[in-house]
Amino acid sequence: MKTAIYPGTFDPVTKGHLDILERAIAIFDKVIVTLGINPNKKPLFTAEERMELLKDAVKDYKNVEIAVFDGLLVEFARKNNAVAIIRGLRALSDFEYEFQMALMNKKLADEIHTVFLMPNEKYTYLNSSIVRNLAQFGTDVTDFVTPLVNERLKEKFLTGNTH
Repeated sequence: MKTAIYPGTFDPVTKGHLDILERAIAIFDKVIVTLGINPNKKPLFTAEERMELLKDAVKDYKNVEIAVFDGLLVEFARKNNAVAIIRGLRALSDFEYEFQMALMNKKLADEIHTVFLMPNEKYTYLNSSIVRNLAQFGTDVTDFVTPLVNERLKEKFLTGNTH
């Protein structure tokens, strides 16, 4: 069984993330969507909230697990017998950073491959920051996120409870 890790902050999970996940599911037997805890980032949603939103978003997918990690991604991948790390590339601007990370991960864990997947063209401009910014100004984001994410974004910004 070939397992892949799909890491991210997912703050919040978007339909672009799910598009990449669907592509990964078509290639691998199991995909572990891993919520990374980055102490240098100040997410809108807590780790618990992001886990809830991820679980809801992937509930209809087979062979998908959700996990949390806060160390080196390659160590998490090794512990889970993963053969690959999935990364989405929307634009050339993503490539430089992702390429550097892939090379470092290869140096640390030669047996784990980085697989770059491009989203459907309708999601190439989409990222979590854009979704948060739109939602903050009351813009309808239903085309970009799941119904639960949409509901939670409205709650965050209507109540002012952004942390």
